[in-house]
Amino acid sequence: MAIPSVDAVWQMIKTSQNLAVPPQIVNGNGAVFATLLDSHMELEGLIPWSSNYTFLVSLTAPQPCLAVYKPQRGERPLWDFPPGTLHQREFLSYLLSQVLGWPKIPPTVLRDGPHGEGSVQLFIEADIEAHYFTLRDDPALTTEFERLALFDLITNNADRKGGHCLKDKNEQIWAIDHGLTFHAEFKLRTVIWEFCNKAISSALLQDLERLQNLLIPATALSQILAQFLTLREREALSNRIKALLESRHYPMLQPFNVPYPPV
Repeated sequence: MAIPSVDAVWQMIKTSQNLAVPPQIVNGNGAVFATLLDSHMELEGLIPWSSNYTFLVSLTAPQPCLAVYKPQRGERPLWDFPPGTLHQREFLSYLLSQVLGWPKIPPTVLRDGPHGEGSVQLFIEADIEAHYFTLRDDPALTTEFERLALFDLITNNADRKGGHCLKDKNEQIWAIDHGLTFHAEFKLRTVIWEFCNKAISSALLQDLERLQNLLIPATALSQILAQFLTLREREALSNRIKALLESRHYPMLQPFNVPYPPV
């Protein structure tokens, strides 16, 4: 299966002037993105407490950085997700975040590495004491968490834990760990419940309408999604967006919609 190049993703992003452009492309001529995609990778060590093999790696040129490498061969088989696809879903989640303009997901690419093909995501230096449950009562972050809650509904995120919300040194919130997404059956499990039954803002509804229009056949976005998701998964994605546009509200959740552990 072909891995979308930086040029392919960039061309997809440029198909509409309304699409969000990755800030690293605007501000650095794609230096971070190019580094993640093409730079020599050195393993620094395993990241503890991960369900799958996850490595901290260092990358060099053109812009040295640390990144998180999740190789396909290190993915633990799951009964309900197609084997060997979690790293691809990490990339697709980043891609959709760039199309929508939210939420903030660290730049993510697919590439080869020391343990084979995997996802490579820019490492965010975060406050290790901060997570969703320590951040949710900050009024300044309400909009960010509202967007994240909607994004998880769109992507059908089956594992939104509190620890997947990072706060960096600039007080920005970043969302990570999107391997369990895009399932055709409703799998939502999240710790973000405060928006249940609330109206979706008109601005976010406009973003959803724009995304829905980009999912029609023959668009660049639909062609990239078709490389990684089954027809049933793509139809379910479109149906979830359609349902949200029709209801214009966040749905009520049930007890089984909580991940374990919550952090």
